[in-house]
Amino acid sequence: MQWGTPQSQGDGNRSDGPYQPYQPYEPYEPHGPSYEEIPTAPVLPAMPAMPATQAAPATPVGSKLLLVAQDVVKQYKVGGGTVTALRHVTLTVGEGRIVAIRGRSGAGKTTLLNIIAGLDSPTSGHVALFGRDLATLNERKRTELRRHDLGFVFQAAHLNPVLTARENVEVPLRLARTARKEREGRSHEALALVGLAEREKHRPPELSGGEQQRVAIARALVHAPRIVLADEPTGNLDSHTGLAILDLMRRVAHRAGITFIVTTHDPQASQMADEVYDISDGVLSPGQR
Repeated sequence: MQWGTPQSQGDGNRSDGPYQPYQPYEPYEPHGPSYEEIPTAPVLPAMPAMPATQAAPATPVGSKLLLVAQDVVKQYKVGGGTVTALRHVTLTVGEGRIVAIRGRSGAGKTTLLNIIAGLDSPTSGHVALFGRDLATLNERKRTELRRHDLGFVFQAAHLNPVLTARENVEVPLRLARTARKEREGRSHEALALVGLAEREKHRPPELSGGEQQRVAIARALVHAPRIVLADEPTGNLDSHTGLAILDLMRRVAHRAGITFIVTTHDPQASQMADEVYDISDGVLSPGQR
């Protein structure tokens, strides 16, 4: 799989050139008992520069800027009053980073992810992804951005129980009308990336909870996104399996240059993350490990 290269698009029968094999495997060694092997992926190409008008906090040295959220406020009308879900949130995220956002239920974590993904709009403030101000994009362009540049992982794996692991991973490529040969190759490689190449023909009921979540991560990665938004990805897992999933995300981020923004209650996420934030009553602040 050519990470960072958009998949073929069209009528579903067209390929944009000969299929390129993936990079050789390297050992994958998570904390605890070893899993299968994980391959190394090339670094993503440079993203367009942010507009000069976007004055934002500095991104880590050597890391390309992917996300800038500035002074974001989100309010909802409830009955005769107003509920403020986010209060002047500012966040800058670079390439190949694991960013953990901690907070209790109702603190604003999911609202922030929805705004970053362009699924909701802020009441005030600005969000720019890959140098593009989301406020300037119509719904069709936002959908295209999500389809090609963002991946999603949730607390539940949300796998189709009648499809095999590989067929579940293929779903984003089918939506993008990727040619069959490329779909099959990419989905196999994404499963290999998470250590499940030998389980690609198994259906979800035949997989453990941790394996199902790894399939969900493969599905989020199969179209080579720049950012993966993970909402409580270890919430349904035991501590050991959750740690392995977080370690997997960290290795993918650092090797493939894919950024993970993870909302979590899991204290282990703080140890795996490159950057940690706390959110409480809609206020985002730097966190302590």
